[in-house]
Amino acid sequence: MTDLHAFTLPALGKGELRLADHAGKVLLLVNTASHCGFTPQYEGLEALHRRYAEKGLSVIGFPCNQFGRQEPGESGEIGAFCQKNYGVTFPLSDKIEVNGANTHPLWEYLKRAKRGIFGTRGIKWNFTKFLVDREGKVVRRFAPTTKPQDISRAIEALL
Repeated sequence: MTDLHAFTLPALGKGELRLADHAGKVLLLVNTASHCGFTPQYEGLEALHRRYAEKGLSVIGFPCNQFGRQEPGESGEIGAFCQKNYGVTFPLSDKIEVNGANTHPLWEYLKRAKRGIFGTRGIKWNFTKFLVDREGKVVRRFAPTTKPQDISRAIEALL
C-alpha cells in the first residue's frame, strides 16, 4: 500500500477507523499503553488534540500490548481508562501489534517511511510517535521519551 489514507483499522470498541476520514489533515499517530511509565503522555496528546484539532490536526492512538504487557485490557477497559484518567477524546484503534509477524500493515508502512535512531525500523517502546503532513507523507518520527508538548512546533509548521 502506498497511500497512508488507504488504511482502515478496527476502531476501539466497534466500527472502523478510516484514515481516509482524516485526509487533508496533519496526523500524529502514536502507539499507546495504559500501564506504562509514559502513559501520562495521554494528557499531553489530548492537549494537542484540543489545541490544534480546529486547525487541522488529528491525533490517533493505537493501543499495543507488546511492550511489557502494559496494555492488557479489552477495548471497553482501555477506552474507559483513557477517558476517566486523561479525558481522551481523540480516536483510538483496537489493540494492534507494531512489531513482529503480526504487525499491522499501517505500522509496517510507518516504520518503512521513517526509521528510528541509528536507522532501526522496529518500534522500541510505547508512545513512539509519527507526524504526517496534510498530503499523507510521514515527515517525523519521535521517540517515546519525546513529550507531546515538545512536538508543538513541528505540528504548527505543518498546519
